[in-house]
Amino acid sequence: MTPRIIIGISGASGFQYGVKALELLRPLAIEVHLVVSKGAEKTCELETDYRLDEVMALADVVHPINHLGASISSGSFKTLGMLVAPCSMRIIGRYRPLSHR
Repeated sequence: MTPRIIIGISGASGFQYGVKALELLRPLAIEVHLVVSKGAEKTCELETDYRLDEVMALADVVHPINHLGASISSGSFKTLGMLVAPCSMRIIGRYRPLSHR
């Protein structure tokens, strides 16, 4: 099975960090799954020169933010991990309860 990783781009300033991660992963033999928050879409539009469709093209699979039936929503979806970039303290706080399991 091809290794997989999930990249989540949040709406915090620093959209370019998520893009850089996608660019660095592109040449590797890793299947990249991308999720972009609504805030990130707005940040991309207002604060960067990137076009969202070009950013999404860097991933192998793009999942809509509200799609609860997405493969990455399943606990059986095996990955190397997930990178959320940029990641504000507010976003980190949302993941804290998961660390106790």
